Amino acid sequence: MNPQVDEFLEKAKKWQAEMKLLRELVLDCHLTEEFKWRQPCYSMNGKNVLFVSSFKAYSVLAFFKGALLADHAKILARAGENTQGMRMIRFTDCEQINALRTEIKQYIFEAIEIEKAGLKVPKTDVASPAYPAELAEAFDKSAEFQEAFEKLTPGRQRAYILHFSSAKQAETRSSRIEKYKSRILKCKGIDDCICGLSKRMPSCDGSHKAIKDFKKPY
Repeated sequence: MNPQVDEFLEKAKKWQAEMKLLRELVLDCHLTEEFKWRQPCYSMNGKNVLFVSSFKAYSVLAFFKGALLADHAKILARAGENTQGMRMIRFTDCEQINALRTEIKQYIFEAIEIEKAGLKVPKTDVASPAYPAELAEAFDKSAEFQEAFEKLTPGRQRAYILHFSSAKQAETRSSRIEKYKSRILKCKGIDDCICGLSKRMPSCDGSHKAIKDFKKPY
């Protein structure tokens, strides 16, 4: 059990009981518990298998290669319209989780076997702009950064790539990549809210600016 996950769950204001129960089920399956992207993440031999998280309307158990799961119980959902590999199971109470305990563990063990076999989610033919050279260099320097970027939806990836590539100077492209690196590591899109104050989640509506203005001395 990772102490960072303990702290995260104790501070969680929503879906705390559900996430704790999901954590219990996952740990029974002998995965390594880590704390990545501000959420409990579970891996095997350094490879990410799944994570536990929460959204406004539900808590989730999300599989990085969920598209390869058989989904016999028909409970998996896409994380987003353009999401390729990731699939998630959504929960709104502990009763749902307890009712699906057997199925959840079956999915986890299947995900583990998929990772052991080294299977990969086949890519679709969705056209994406080419990575600028500076972004490829940043990936070479940090596998974690590349992994976080590739977990973004194709739409979010495209927005970043277009923004980075639009700069004429290599120095400016590198500067933009560095500026947005922390946001990407949090699995956030270029226009996503990162302060949690927006009323139009996941987009940012500028609510954080009101807080900054309030704190300004007069």
